[in-house]
Amino acid sequence: MIRVDAHPLLDLAAFVTTFPRPLGEFGNPLPLPALLERAVPDLAGDLDPTVVRDLLRHGGFKPSGRSKPASEYVRAAVPEGRLGAINAAVDACNAASYFSGLPISVIDLDRATGPLRVGVAPEGTSYVFNASGQEIRVDGLLCLFDAEGPCANAVKDSQRTKTHDATTRTLSVIWGTNAASGRAAATATCYRAWLFEAGATTADVDPQGP
Repeated sequence: MIRVDAHPLLDLAAFVTTFPRPLGEFGNPLPLPALLERAVPDLAGDLDPTVVRDLLRHGGFKPSGRSKPASEYVRAAVPEGRLGAINAAVDACNAASYFSGLPISVIDLDRATGPLRVGVAPEGTSYVFNASGQEIRVDGLLCLFDAEGPCANAVKDSQRTKTHDATTRTLSVIWGTNAASGRAAATATCYRAWLFEAGATTADVDPQGP
C-alpha cells in the first residue's frame, strides 16, 4: 500500500513486479530497442510536456534544466541514441515513459523500508541520485517516501533504491496528471503487459488517500 497525500493534479498509478530470477541472471527478453519498435495505439498522441511540468511545479519545485521531468529526457535521448538497454525492469520503464510522455519511477522494493507515502518534499530535502554521489534538491517536488526519506520522483530516483543485478522485486510509480486523465492507467496496462511477456508477474498497488 502507498499512502498518497492530497494533491489537486496528481493521477498516480503504481504496481509491483516480481521477476523469477535476479535481474542480473534474468537477462533482457525485451530490450529497449525492441520495445521502441512496438505499435502502442493505447498511448497514441503526444502529451503536452507542459502539463507534466505543471504537476511538478504545484509544490514550488522548478522543473527545468537538469531538473526537468525524466520523461522529457527519455523523449530527447531515444532519437539521439543516448538511451541504451539497461535491464528488463528499467528498459520497460523507459519505453513506457517514451510512449506515454509521463515520468515513471522504478525502484528495488526490497531496498525500501515501509511505510510508503507520496507527498511533496519539504524545504531543504535532497538525496544522492547516482553512483558518483551527486545530489538533487527536491524541495517542493512530489516524491515517493519510505521510512528513510524520499527515494523516487518524476525527475531523478534515489541511488539507494535503484535496481541492480540482485533485484527481484520492483515498484513502479507512474506520475500521471489529471490534465491527461486516464493516461497513467493506460500506461500501466501497457507497461505491465510487456513485463508479463518478458516472464515477470505484476500485482496491483492500491494508492490510499489521506
